[in-house]
Amino acid sequence: MSNTKYSTLVIGGAGYIGSHVVLQLCENGHDVSVFDNLSTGNIINIDSRAKFIKGDILNLDDCKNLFNKKYDIVFHFAALKAAHESMHFPEKYSEVNLKGTINILNQMIKNNIHNIIFSSSAAVYGNPQYLPIDENHILNPNNFYGYTKLAVENLLHWYSNLKNINYGVLRYFNAAGYDLKKRILGLEKKPANLLPIIMETAIGIRSTLQVFGNDYNTKDGTGIRDYIHVLDLADAHIKTMHYILQRNENIIVNLATGKGHSVFDLINTSKIITEKKIDYNVVNRRNGDVESIFAISNFANKKLNWNCNYSDIDTIISSMWELYKHA
Repeated sequence: MSNTKYSTLVIGGAGYIGSHVVLQLCENGHDVSVFDNLSTGNIINIDSRAKFIKGDILNLDDCKNLFNKKYDIVFHFAALKAAHESMHFPEKYSEVNLKGTINILNQMIKNNIHNIIFSSSAAVYGNPQYLPIDENHILNPNNFYGYTKLAVENLLHWYSNLKNINYGVLRYFNAAGYDLKKRILGLEKKPANLLPIIMETAIGIRSTLQVFGNDYNTKDGTGIRDYIHVLDLADAHIKTMHYILQRNENIIVNLATGKGHSVFDLINTSKIITEKKIDYNVVNRRNGDVESIFAISNFANKKLNWNCNYSDIDTIISSMWELYKHA
């Protein structure tokens, strides 16, 4: 990997994934600016070596001021991400995920910045036609959140063709875990994802958690997902940055483990690791949920020389419990 130091802008860098990427950028000696409105992010998660700028991607004045500085590359994490919520409030998701991204891209063009890494999602695929999913799978989201991610991917394609924007699209599966050295301590605010909700139940913030459906055609009736450690995601972002800046070409990759775990798998493993009782109630399936989805990351393996090093379920849950048990 190159030793070149870059000027980087991390939009949403106080958030869960963004803060882990900021940490790795700082560790590698890059100049890092973080832009965040702190609606879901946590200021204590921002590495002290990074410059913090408070602002909102929906505020044009904030965006204009942000791009007074020249950056080599932009990392874009700022988005609403609850798939179920998006089916009830598409207007919110259009505003933040679509309009916000357009504001970023337009300011990049005005200021002659040509490189961006976008936080996309497995939700762009919709119901799997085959498993494991690869990057050639049909793109057919079945929730509005996934639609917004795909719409941004399409925007990037057009801006690349028309305005010479180089992009990396990273399609995550379920990000989980925390920095193993406990350098990031701020927990997610109002989490919508399963594992932090399990953790909150284990420490008593929640009395029970909801399992949305136990009548799927899976081994135990609950939905199956691919879980990836946030440190593996951060590593992929750094490698994608070097790929784009050294090659001046676009890249679209899955970031996944190729293995699926059910809701009950996670609950049962969490009980063992936390040594806590984790109560749950089975409720109806949610609109927009997929029965089973997991993927392979052959493109990331080959093009980025990327592999998962921390994404076994025990490591993921243990690294989360190390923080939550002190909350």
